[in-house]
Amino acid sequence: MHHVGMTVTDLAATVAFFEALGMELEGKAHMEGEFVDGVVGLDGSSSDIAMMKTPDDRYRIEFSQFQAPRSIDGGSRAPIHALGLRHVAFVVDDLDDTLARLEPHGAELVKNVETYEDVLRTCYVRGPEGVLVELCQYFR
Repeated sequence: MHHVGMTVTDLAATVAFFEALGMELEGKAHMEGEFVDGVVGLDGSSSDIAMMKTPDDRYRIEFSQFQAPRSIDGGSRAPIHALGLRHVAFVVDDLDDTLARLEPHGAELVKNVETYEDVLRTCYVRGPEGVLVELCQYFR
Protein backbone atom coordinates (compact mmCIF):
# COMPACT_ATOMS: atom_id res chain seq x y z
CA MET A 1 0.00 0.00 0.00
CA HIS A 2 1.27 3.47 -0.84
CA HIS A 3 -1.21 5.70 1.03
CA VAL A 4 -4.76 6.36 2.16
CA GLY A 5 -6.47 9.53 0.92
CA MET A 6 -8.86 11.79 2.82
CA THR A 7 -10.62 14.94 1.62
CA VAL A 8 -10.89 17.80 4.13
CA THR A 9 -12.03 21.41 4.19
CA ASP A 10 -9.26 22.77 6.45
CA LEU A 11 -5.91 21.41 5.34
CA ALA A 12 -3.86 23.47 7.81
CA ALA A 13 -5.87 22.28 10.85
CA THR A 14 -5.70 18.69 9.64
CA VAL A 15 -1.93 18.81 9.17
CA ALA A 16 -1.48 20.36 12.63
CA PHE A 17 -3.66 17.65 14.21
CA PHE A 18 -1.76 14.78 12.60
CA GLU A 19 1.61 16.42 13.38
CA ALA A 20 0.53 16.50 17.04
CA LEU A 21 -0.21 12.79 16.67
CA GLY A 22 3.39 12.27 15.56
CA MET A 23 3.11 12.15 11.78
CA GLU A 24 5.53 14.14 9.64
CA LEU A 25 4.67 16.38 6.70
CA GLU A 26 6.39 14.88 3.69
CA GLY A 27 5.30 17.55 1.24
CA LYS A 28 2.57 19.82 -0.07
CA ALA A 29 1.47 20.48 -3.64
CA HIS A 30 -1.21 22.23 -5.66
CA MET A 31 -2.96 19.92 -8.11
CA GLU A 32 -4.96 20.92 -11.19
CA GLY A 33 -5.06 20.47 -14.92
CA GLU A 34 -5.94 17.91 -17.54
CA PHE A 35 -3.80 15.12 -16.07
CA VAL A 36 -5.37 15.44 -12.61
CA ASP A 37 -8.90 15.72 -14.05
CA GLY A 38 -8.28 12.55 -16.03
CA VAL A 39 -7.13 10.64 -12.96
CA VAL A 40 -9.76 11.79 -10.44
CA GLY A 41 -12.68 12.00 -12.87
CA LEU A 42 -13.58 15.64 -12.17
CA ASP A 43 -13.52 18.45 -14.75
CA GLY A 44 -11.82 21.67 -13.70
CA SER A 45 -10.57 20.30 -10.39
CA SER A 46 -8.21 22.32 -8.24
CA SER A 47 -6.86 21.13 -4.90
CA ASP A 48 -4.07 21.48 -2.42
CA ILE A 49 -2.65 18.28 -0.98
CA ALA A 50 -0.45 17.39 1.97
CA MET A 51 1.29 14.02 2.17
CA MET A 52 2.04 12.94 5.72
CA LYS A 53 4.03 9.92 6.84
CA THR A 54 4.47 7.97 10.02
CA PRO A 55 7.80 8.46 11.81
CA ASP A 56 8.96 5.01 10.68
CA ASP A 57 8.29 6.02 7.04
CA ARG A 58 6.04 2.97 6.51
CA TYR A 59 2.59 4.55 6.08
CA ARG A 60 1.19 7.69 4.48
CA ILE A 61 -2.04 9.66 4.45
CA GLU A 62 -2.72 12.12 1.65
CA PHE A 63 -5.04 14.96 2.67
CA SER A 64 -6.75 16.93 -0.12
CA GLN A 65 -8.56 20.25 0.12
CA PHE A 66 -10.52 21.05 -3.04
CA GLN A 67 -11.08 24.59 -4.25
CA ALA A 68 -13.04 23.29 -7.28
CA PRO A 69 -15.39 21.64 -7.53
CA ARG A 70 -16.73 22.36 -4.05
CA SER A 71 -16.49 19.34 -1.77
CA ILE A 72 -19.67 17.54 -0.80
CA ASP A 73 -20.41 16.19 2.67
CA GLY A 74 -19.70 12.49 2.68
CA GLY A 75 -21.01 12.02 6.19
CA SER A 76 -18.17 13.52 8.21
CA ARG A 77 -19.96 12.70 11.48
CA ALA A 78 -20.96 9.17 10.47
CA PRO A 79 -20.77 6.56 13.23
CA ILE A 80 -18.24 3.74 13.10
CA HIS A 81 -20.73 1.25 11.64
CA ALA A 82 -21.52 3.35 8.54
CA LEU A 83 -20.32 1.91 5.24
CA GLY A 84 -17.01 3.18 3.88
CA LEU A 85 -13.59 4.06 5.24
CA ARG A 86 -14.27 4.99 8.86
CA HIS A 87 -11.05 5.23 10.86
CA VAL A 88 -7.29 5.19 10.92
CA ALA A 89 -5.53 3.46 13.84
CA PHE A 90 -2.22 4.37 15.46
CA VAL A 91 -0.15 2.62 18.11
CA VAL A 92 1.10 5.15 20.67
CA ASP A 93 3.57 4.83 23.53
CA ASP A 94 1.54 6.90 26.01
CA LEU A 95 -2.21 7.19 25.40
CA ASP A 96 -2.79 9.88 28.03
CA ASP A 97 0.03 12.04 26.66
CA THR A 98 -1.24 11.61 23.10
CA LEU A 99 -4.76 12.64 24.10
CA ALA A 100 -3.37 15.71 25.87
CA ARG A 101 -1.36 16.71 22.76
CA LEU A 102 -4.39 16.27 20.49
CA GLU A 103 -6.90 18.14 22.66
CA PRO A 104 -5.71 21.65 21.62
CA HIS A 105 -6.23 20.54 18.00
CA GLY A 106 -9.89 19.75 18.55
CA ALA A 107 -9.72 16.04 19.34
CA GLU A 108 -12.97 14.80 20.84
CA LEU A 109 -13.06 11.50 22.72
CA VAL A 110 -15.88 9.46 21.14
CA LYS A 111 -16.79 7.80 24.44
CA ASN A 112 -14.28 6.16 26.80
CA VAL A 113 -10.70 5.02 27.08
CA GLU A 114 -11.09 1.29 27.61
CA THR A 115 -8.68 -1.42 28.75
CA TYR A 116 -8.83 -4.85 27.14
CA GLU A 117 -7.60 -7.47 29.63
CA ASP A 118 -3.88 -6.90 30.15
CA VAL A 119 -3.24 -6.35 26.44
CA LEU A 120 -4.03 -2.73 25.58
CA ARG A 121 -5.75 0.57 26.31
CA THR A 122 -7.68 2.01 23.40
CA CYS A 123 -10.13 4.71 22.37
CA TYR A 124 -11.53 6.57 19.39
CA VAL A 125 -11.17 10.32 18.96
CA ARG A 126 -12.63 12.59 16.31
CA GLY A 127 -10.21 14.99 14.74
CA PRO A 128 -10.67 17.71 12.12
CA GLU A 129 -13.53 17.08 9.69
CA GLY A 130 -14.86 14.38 12.02
CA VAL A 131 -12.08 11.94 11.06
CA LEU A 132 -12.13 8.96 13.42
CA VAL A 133 -8.74 8.01 14.82
CA GLU A 134 -8.25 4.92 16.98
CA LEU A 135 -5.41 5.14 19.49
CA CYS A 136 -3.91 1.95 20.95
CA GLN A 137 -1.37 1.66 23.74
CA TYR A 138 -0.13 -1.91 24.16
CA PHE A 139 1.17 -3.16 27.49
CA ARG A 140 4.62 -4.64 27.08
